[in-house]
Amino acid sequence: MIESAIGRQQLLRDTKSVALVGASANTARPSFFVATYLLSSTDYRVYFVNPRLDTLLGHEVYPSLKALPEVPDLVSVFRKHDDLPGVAEEVVAAGARTLWLQLGLEHPEAAAIAEAAGLDVVMNRCVKIEHARFHGGLHLAGFNTGVITSRRAR
Repeated sequence: MIESAIGRQQLLRDTKSVALVGASANTARPSFFVATYLLSSTDYRVYFVNPRLDTLLGHEVYPSLKALPEVPDLVSVFRKHDDLPGVAEEVVAAGARTLWLQLGLEHPEAAAIAEAAGLDVVMNRCVKIEHARFHGGLHLAGFNTGVITSRRAR
């Protein structure tokens, strides 16, 4: 499990492709915000996985991880808690390097499945917030403060 900020930063730096499992066309959903951010603010090859959609933001949506044109480095998951062990098994079977469970998602069983197969695991973190934070776009609180300083906060 990658718990340190430095570990997450290195993981995101080494990532070239990301699959969003549970991507939604609903503009109020967190997965939609993450999708728009990844497409507009990163160099990642971004893939969407949702068997109920055909396209999202002008991109093809795939019914499963197996249907993707390449093995993604990182799989970011937006699914119900009870679905996570099955999703972890799909991520392992797909050959991805990282299982990333979004904010609010922690599942020791799913993490154990992925770790037993040698995958990196991140839980209860937003890939958008983490990427933006490491690239100067966000404060630790999750928003852009507009302040650039080398001074430590008091």
